[in-house]
Amino acid sequence: MTGLDLENGPAPGGIERPAVGTRLNWLAGRVLMLVRTSAGRLHPAPSVMPWIRLAAIGIWVEAFAFCYWRYGLPVDREALMIWISTLLIAASIGRRPLRTVVLDWLPFALVLLLYDYVRGASQHLGGRTIWTPQIDFDRWLFFGNEPTVWLQQQLKAQDPRWWDVVVSATYMSFFLLPYVVAGIFWLRSRQEFRRWAGRFVVMSFLGLIGFIAVPAAPPWAAARCLAAQVAAHPSDPGCINTSPEFVPDGGLLGHYTPRFPGATDYVERISGRGFDKLHLTIAQALLDKGQATVDLVAAVPSLHAGITMLFVMFMWRRCRWMWRGLLLVYALLMAFALVYSAEHYVFDVICGWLLAGLVTITFGRFERRRSRLSQADRLTEPTPAPMENLCPPTETTPSSA
Repeated sequence: MTGLDLENGPAPGGIERPAVGTRLNWLAGRVLMLVRTSAGRLHPAPSVMPWIRLAAIGIWVEAFAFCYWRYGLPVDREALMIWISTLLIAASIGRRPLRTVVLDWLPFALVLLLYDYVRGASQHLGGRTIWTPQIDFDRWLFFGNEPTVWLQQQLKAQDPRWWDVVVSATYMSFFLLPYVVAGIFWLRSRQEFRRWAGRFVVMSFLGLIGFIAVPAAPPWAAARCLAAQVAAHPSDPGCINTSPEFVPDGGLLGHYTPRFPGATDYVERISGRGFDKLHLTIAQALLDKGQATVDLVAAVPSLHAGITMLFVMFMWRRCRWMWRGLLLVYALLMAFALVYSAEHYVFDVICGWLLAGLVTITFGRFERRRSRLSQADRLTEPTPAPMENLCPPTETTPSSA
């Protein structure tokens, strides 16, 4: 018997030899380790990955700057999702598997595209549209004054002023904030991203249910129609496409005497009035396109106000106290912009805030309950057995007598 024999038994000199099965297992383990080590050498060294990541981010910044210079700031949902997801891919090099961007953001994008499709189709349902209860509520709340009428009477000038720029920028921030926030949260924590994305999607679809169940006209539409034209609660009256300039007595909202000389004496839609001063002509074009393709009598609740308040509530416990004042200012500024620009009544804004509170409370309770159940499961699950190592085997066969 030689040392190369695979038979069990003692080797020359009386040294015991490992069993055949044990030796083969050890050999297979060593081969597996060698294969894994060789495969790892095919990837760039860890010290190179930060440079690759910085180069990818630099390319993204140059491409974004060129497109901004050529076409303006992207504010439509599809373009934003593409830009943000590509930036996340670049920022994930060497930090996270790139497939996680697709796994997290593709469902998010598909759900929002479904929302856009359903909302676009909702305008063909033809429900009875509410025109006057919102006006009555606002006048009751403000002692007989209609806030949109009063604000435009006091602040609207012949040419856009600095506050019109603030209003347009605030109004436009709604089209950027949810997705930029989602991208920042995704880089910091995928769990936080899922929490925000879940709230945002649920809030959007609940708002859509409100649009379908309770069609409601915004202030700018009421300024274009007379009471007799909407007495039957039509969803798409012909007057909604006319100019308020030719509507007698300012329509349902009434006329007023402007404080600034040369300003119009009727309520009009001015949410994009400051875009020219911001050099965002593409934003105005996209706003006009979007307003022409969505349901024009979908104002309750105000998702602009609701999702802004949802963001404030989500960030409230996640930021220091010094930033909470700015959060409240942002929510109130959005409400002011919506009412002043004739996009929404105060009634619509309050409904959006209440819906945001409902979503926040519901998600908070659900997450706390799931956290308690997860902790209970970790306390009751058995301790895992130690993993076997790949050290050379020590099992031996009995020596022959």
